[in-house]
Amino acid sequence: MENIRYAEELVREFLVFRGFTSTLQAYESELSTEIGRNFQVDKILDLVFSEYIAKYQLDRLVGLFTFFKQCFTSPVDAELFSTLVKLELSVLRYYVVNALKSGRQDKVIEFFGESGNYLMQKREDWLAWFAIPYIKNPSFDPQFRVYFSKEWLDTLILSFRNFLSGTFNDTRIPALLRISTEKNTIKSLKNDIKQLNNKLAELQASLEAKEDEISQLRRNYNGAGYGSKNLVGTSTASAPPKQEMSENYEESSVSSSRIQGFDSRSSSTRSGKLHESSEIRHTEDEQVLMTEEDFPEVKVDFQETFLGHNSSISQCRFSASGSNIASSSIDGTVRIWTYDSSTPSSKNATIYCGAEVSALSWECRSDRLLLIGTANGGIKAWNADAKRVVCDLNTSRDFPSILDLKCSPVEPVFVSAAASRRRGSTIFERTGFANLTVWHMKTWKPLTVLPLGEDPPAITSLCFNHNGKILAASATDGMIHMFDMSAGMQITGWPAHDSPVSSVLFGPAETSIFSLGSDGKIFEWSLHNQGQILWSRDCSRFCNPESFNKQMHEIALDSNGKRLLVTSGLVRAPIYQVQGHESGLRTLPHSSSITSVDWHPTLPMYITGSADHSVRVTSII
Repeated sequence: MENIRYAEELVREFLVFRGFTSTLQAYESELSTEIGRNFQVDKILDLVFSEYIAKYQLDRLVGLFTFFKQCFTSPVDAELFSTLVKLELSVLRYYVVNALKSGRQDKVIEFFGESGNYLMQKREDWLAWFAIPYIKNPSFDPQFRVYFSKEWLDTLILSFRNFLSGTFNDTRIPALLRISTEKNTIKSLKNDIKQLNNKLAELQASLEAKEDEISQLRRNYNGAGYGSKNLVGTSTASAPPKQEMSENYEESSVSSSRIQGFDSRSSSTRSGKLHESSEIRHTEDEQVLMTEEDFPEVKVDFQETFLGHNSSISQCRFSASGSNIASSSIDGTVRIWTYDSSTPSSKNATIYCGAEVSALSWECRSDRLLLIGTANGGIKAWNADAKRVVCDLNTSRDFPSILDLKCSPVEPVFVSAAASRRRGSTIFERTGFANLTVWHMKTWKPLTVLPLGEDPPAITSLCFNHNGKILAASATDGMIHMFDMSAGMQITGWPAHDSPVSSVLFGPAETSIFSLGSDGKIFEWSLHNQGQILWSRDCSRFCNPESFNKQMHEIALDSNGKRLLVTSGLVRAPIYQVQGHESGLRTLPHSSSITSVDWHPTLPMYITGSADHSVRVTSII
């Protein structure tokens, strides 16, 4: 306690020295009502049982335990944290019991109304208690009788006293005094991690260079004629015997007719369009062509890894400001967190959805609302400020799977892409017919259903333009649909792929649209000349058809519209250079496949979620 008092005196001296008199008065006032009561056990017990419980101040009671929980953040505090959670459970139960003893039935109903979502996270502890307001004499009920006894209350107070006495004493530094030291330690660790990452990147680059040299020597030795694959005009030799060489050769031999090579299995009408578009952007014959294996690794400014999930990551999204991140896993858990220790963590939360999370979408105008779509047709609206679910919707029984959700950038509406179910081996075969519903975000009622025709194939991905007037949607039959949101009708559409389209998004100037097919082909389509391809890549090495059996791949474009990041069935993901003469980059490796990607709304920073249960935020130079 002497350390706390000394710190308080230092703060007073600083405020007096700087002449901050009004701040000093507020500081003295806050100290007089300080929630921790200087960690004096008797005062804390009196605060809990004589003030908060006796006067039904539930919000302050919960706030006190939240404050105590913040004192146990390190791994060595895990046992103490677990004990505190059990004490909180008993104290909240006594809050209910005290209200019933006092005849305040209204306070009991208010308790479950305000804390219902929080209590349901501990379902097994509270499920039976939701019935207690409606039991005539709960003190005689065998299930609750013990909680109305004086012995149980005395035991609770004694346990609470022992916990506080053994935790907050003069030999234990309270968490509030550890904050400064911890921040300095974190800063030092971040610098160490940054240096280690740079060293690791150098070693990996050196190793890969050596492997390339060995591979080159083997090719020369085999006499297959591919020793000069990086030179222009050397793509006329016979096919190499190995599959890996075939893939490399196929990528390096498309200098003058790259689009034609991508569309070797397309229909005759589409190949004609590809011929036409190949004349636009194929003046690169004089440049060196590179495969993804030759892409240099990204130069990292810093990287943060979040390990708060217990299963494969299904979605990860930056918020509108980029300060907060929402990530979900296939076990139905959503976590909201921050990657920067200087950013307030007031929105941090864990949300349990009870089903696999298939879609996440932040409100575009603030970091307040997060929409969560699940594989069983549920849509939850989470208020990040209030930390509670403000609406829980369900699609119709005919369309029980949510495939995507998108909020309008202007209007208070969002669109849900739902689908019926059917049997199949791949993720696309398991989706049936489509449903596109527009919802109002104030009434939480459906406004309209966008027309798709009779028995339309499932919609896999949605994207609004900048003013929310146009909605792009991709489908499992290879089509891209465009909707006028004001009229609520489809205005155009075209066959983009010979396979299901997995992801779609608008280009930077919104004069084009990008699409990713399940065959691994990426196209940039002109919106001025429908059907014309402006740019394309084959990323089937990363998004091979087999990987679509487990996940639906997606693409993300940075804020400048120059870099396109793609999910990957491998441990690395490609970052294609859409504009300029550079070919692309490679991400740092996860330990398993990369299942979700997103770019920061303003900074050169991206996020990758992986099947290894981790989420990484990477800032690049």
